[in-house]
Amino acid sequence: MRSRMAGGRLAFCARRLFSTTSAMKQPVRVLVSQTTDPFFNIATEEWLFRTGDISVPTLYLWRNEPTVVIGRCQNPWKECNIQKMKAEGVHLTRRYSGGGAVYQDLGNTNFTFLTSMDNHDKERNSGIIIRALSKFGVSAETSGRNDIITGGLKVSGAAYKLSPPRALHHGTLLINVDLGALAGLLHPNKLKLMSKGIHSVSSRVTNLQVLNKDITHHSLSEAIVTAFCEHYSAGTVKPDILDHEALSKIESLAKVFNEIKDDDWRYGQSPAFTHHLEGRFESPSPWGTIDVHLDCTRNLVTTSKVFSDSLYPALMDALQKGLEGVSYDEKGVDEAMKKTVELASGSGLEIEDLAGH
Repeated sequence: MRSRMAGGRLAFCARRLFSTTSAMKQPVRVLVSQTTDPFFNIATEEWLFRTGDISVPTLYLWRNEPTVVIGRCQNPWKECNIQKMKAEGVHLTRRYSGGGAVYQDLGNTNFTFLTSMDNHDKERNSGIIIRALSKFGVSAETSGRNDIITGGLKVSGAAYKLSPPRALHHGTLLINVDLGALAGLLHPNKLKLMSKGIHSVSSRVTNLQVLNKDITHHSLSEAIVTAFCEHYSAGTVKPDILDHEALSKIESLAKVFNEIKDDDWRYGQSPAFTHHLEGRFESPSPWGTIDVHLDCTRNLVTTSKVFSDSLYPALMDALQKGLEGVSYDEKGVDEAMKKTVELASGSGLEIEDLAGH
């Protein structure tokens, strides 16, 4: 398979996903995304899983601009520093498969293998990745259920989605990922947050460019495609090239794309959890401590309990009632504060007067 670089993009001898030639039967199928939009790329993976021809072994290669991807059953407030993500423009996406939270940026290369259940073999797929790494002089091996390591350090993690007759094996390769961001964004602020969701597990990791500076997304993608085609004796294969143009051409892909971007999917799928906050108001004058317990389900505060030594119990009652039923995000907090003011004012308490006490 021949390829070349063009304008910083991986320019294979390729065809558009929706071109008329894509109907031609090949022994394997290769897809390469030319966009770094995480919503598009994750939607494409799910679309392939739902609709792809599983009689043809399929490889999909992609990478995302900065994003945190959480598993289907995870709680984003448990796994991520949501405030920091918003401040730094990092996307939050939720995949349809399980597993833990991962940080991705342009220093990652993501791979996806799609086959039938009968042809599913994670050792074979990992072997393809390991052979691709060997082309750069990197000696790697599998570790545990999901990882690929070199020198005892993790360079790839993977997960699986099995729904007979379909099987998907996907993972990420650390090429030059911002490891500082990885740690900062996947560890929330010091919140007393208890969740019934799955905890992500941190591992000792390293970037592949530490081992060989010639490893880039483009060069590694080429090596993976070559190893994939060699394994299946596929000869020259023309990859399908993907970008946003496909959304206007493929209705089923556009449908999944809209699902992935929807806030209710990203936040509302969170498991039930409890958030405990406490603090003390010192300025402009000390008027008491506050201890707030929130029970949340599907991004909504279902119940709240407020404890305080404040001399304004009516305000605490108003806050407790104001918090219930709002969304668990910045917009919901704003709504709760407005409700609190209305409820407190209805009880004869002037909120503005508190600043002087």
